[in-house]
Amino acid sequence: MNKELGNPAIIVDPYSSGAFFAEAFKELGVPVVGVMSSPEPPDVYASSFRPSDFDRIFVANDKDLTPLICDLVALEPRCILTGCESGVELTDAISPKVLPNRSNDPDRALARRHKGEMGRAVAGAGLPIARQVCTDSTDEVERWLHEEGLQGKDLVMKPPKSASTDGVTKINGGKSWRETFVSMLGTRNRLGFKNDKIVVQEFMHGVEFAVDTASYDGRHAVASICRYNKTDNAGYMAIYDTMDWMPPNFHGAAEIKEYARQVLDAVGVRYGTSHIEIMLTNQGPRMVEIGVRPHGGGHPQFCRIATGSSQIDLIARSFVDNSLQPQDYSLKTNMTIVFLLCRREGKVTNRAALDQIGHLPSLHLAKIKIKQGDLLKPTEDLFASLELGFVALSNTDPHQISADCAAIRELEASIF
Repeated sequence: MNKELGNPAIIVDPYSSGAFFAEAFKELGVPVVGVMSSPEPPDVYASSFRPSDFDRIFVANDKDLTPLICDLVALEPRCILTGCESGVELTDAISPKVLPNRSNDPDRALARRHKGEMGRAVAGAGLPIARQVCTDSTDEVERWLHEEGLQGKDLVMKPPKSASTDGVTKINGGKSWRETFVSMLGTRNRLGFKNDKIVVQEFMHGVEFAVDTASYDGRHAVASICRYNKTDNAGYMAIYDTMDWMPPNFHGAAEIKEYARQVLDAVGVRYGTSHIEIMLTNQGPRMVEIGVRPHGGGHPQFCRIATGSSQIDLIARSFVDNSLQPQDYSLKTNMTIVFLLCRREGKVTNRAALDQIGHLPSLHLAKIKIKQGDLLKPTEDLFASLELGFVALSNTDPHQISADCAAIRELEASIF
């Protein structure tokens, strides 16, 4: 054992919100070691990587993980946690060999990353989900549409290993689904994975929520629930508009929380953080998908303002106390994230208009990346939204937040 490091926390791909693990563990006196699944972070996460936060950093050799596993075993770590989506598979590959008693179910690893297998596992556990098929065959899609009575209905297509709404496409009335399917098949998503199959899913109607959890020894605590407000934009679907933190007892909350815990069990989550997207339909909750990693986009820092804690803080404390406190969260103040979006292609000629956002009464943080002279294209996914920026609003008066949201959209529209 390396005495200098004690029993460190191992963070695999500590990018995006996974970067917050280092601070949370170090505040508890726990050293932190990083593991990278590739020599460089994916481009979409590169700006969030802070190597200086880690006592040591290892880079995995995907052709032979044995040296890495031996190095990590020698450190006698207390946990191995996933920082962001690109590290899910590596965590599942090394954790059972380094910490077999503190790992997720290795037999269900594929269900924690592949959206087709994810759906099968949840359905196999007896939970209701949206009807879907995952295949590389248009003939199979055709048969499935006929068997399920979905011909001529709205559909959703998405890559099985993407993230942040990358590649998520709505097919209105099922028109030209075949052309869309063929155009997506074989391409690479923004994490660099080849889309060898495509998930085709019925379009669900309802309100979408994001449930952030922390799991320890098979027990699951809910750290927060947020409501997603999404919009269609220039032919792209599910573009993030705003995200609101919800009180713990809103209508439907109990049903959503129980469903979320059952989804975690279905895909074999026992340790770590997860982010579960659930549509509350007229028939009850239905899983959209689950990410077995922290809620991205810097979410934990805003969750701390809204609730006083976050899933990062809960799981770090759990691996120090060797137990999880599953008490419910509380909402201390109203919190809303406004995602900047571009409705049409154009050149930014009035960037100064966005400076007025700094004077809004509810402003907590504005991270705006738009510059004068930029040539912008219509926002197509969450990655594109975050490339423009976002505004975090916090206020005890929800009406003020609503007014400030409207003001942001007016200012955003005036930059052209």
